[in-house]
Amino acid sequence: MYTYKNEKNLKMTDLQDLFLALDWDSGNHPEKLTMAIHSSTSVFTAWDGDRLVGLVNVLSDGYMAAYIHYMLVRPECQGHGVGKRLLDMVDETYADVMHKVLVAYSHAVGFYERCGYHCADGTSPMFMTTLRV
Repeated sequence: MYTYKNEKNLKMTDLQDLFLALDWDSGNHPEKLTMAIHSSTSVFTAWDGDRLVGLVNVLSDGYMAAYIHYMLVRPECQGHGVGKRLLDMVDETYADVMHKVLVAYSHAVGFYERCGYHCADGTSPMFMTTLRV
């Protein structure tokens, strides 16, 4: 049984542990990661007891766009509805926002499509980053 929260004041160790469990390079920069999460508009989390097992953060202007920057669920918790529930929390909170945008890795596109997202014709995600992608 998972517990879901709308909470962005997360501990650095919890964030780093989750990100590194998925081999996400952001976990190698825990101070900046923690500041980024704390600065997000919203952060929705999933917990198994006191262990952070899932997270989605949103950057939004509150009217036109809500950008889902991170969406992570620990590998052993995937396929149990955690990611779907986190996205439902985003959809409920940002129901009046016109665009909800995310960049999906190709292996996750099917999941996001089942959650109601689609690839926009003629668009390509673009990055300027110092992180591994």
